[in-house]
Amino acid sequence: MMLLAGDVGGTKTALALVQDGALVERHTYPSADFASLDAMVEHFLGPRTRQISRACFGIAGPVENDTCRTANLRWVVEARELERSLGLPRVRLVNDFYALATGIESLPASDFAVLNDAPSDPKGPWAVIGAGTGLGEAIVLRSGDTYEVIASEGGHSDFAPRNELEIDLLRFLLKRHKRVSYERVLSGRGVAMLYEFVRERSPELESAAVREEMARSKGDTAPIVSEHGIIGDDPLCIQAMSIFATIYGAEAGNLALKTVSRGGVYVAGGIAPKIVSKLLDGTFRAAFTAKGRLSPMLEAMSVKVVLNADAGLLGAAALAEAIAL
Repeated sequence: MMLLAGDVGGTKTALALVQDGALVERHTYPSADFASLDAMVEHFLGPRTRQISRACFGIAGPVENDTCRTANLRWVVEARELERSLGLPRVRLVNDFYALATGIESLPASDFAVLNDAPSDPKGPWAVIGAGTGLGEAIVLRSGDTYEVIASEGGHSDFAPRNELEIDLLRFLLKRHKRVSYERVLSGRGVAMLYEFVRERSPELESAAVREEMARSKGDTAPIVSEHGIIGDDPLCIQAMSIFATIYGAEAGNLALKTVSRGGVYVAGGIAPKIVSKLLDGTFRAAFTAKGRLSPMLEAMSVKVVLNADAGLLGAAALAEAIAL
């Protein structure tokens, strides 16, 4: 029995063939290179479509009635249309963080970096947050030996500044956008925007070398900012990544408060593994736990970074296997 699993993001999409619980073939495509998920899957499978018994795709966007209008692409993905156009027997669509939360359950301890070393309550709810092209969030509720994943669009909630610097950041963003969500800050585009914000505040600190590097990047400046910020060789990049880690920790703490995540908080997505050294330096944890009278509750919560980039694919594979034929 061959399964098809997909992790569909605004920037890239990973597709994999799965057999006996293992990824036997995997390929990643730039999402914008295809007009639809149908076209991408057809390209990936070729003549092997008939070998697939079931498929599940975790998609970055709200899923309702097995249909998703993707948040950062112009795709409308429908499970029944995928079945018809590709000849697949059964297809299931879930939010990408639903698949990710499902995959996290099966990961070994070596696939995590610990940000806050605290015991987790095996009966308590846990939360997942992850910045990448956008900002995903999910909540997991346990009931005995089973659990229920609640996919969330909390990343689109209103950005709440906590100090004068972040108030200035909000003003900076409101000049560009009618509304500012956490995703505006906690995303790849957010990293690039944070650099522009600190450069506007301190233009004398701009490095000619970094400016030239960005000019050659064709607009994709976020990796440059994060690289120099982590290495620590550019003052503006360092500032941008410090603000990013602080707001990331604050929003993760907000999610933990709303869900009372005694089962733990998992930081996932495409950005976290690339900046894990910054997340581990205490900046994230300080903002996560800075919740006034409830700080002791946050300090007692386990917080870990998910390092396995295939967690979402593994979750989609498990959900595909569970589909009844």
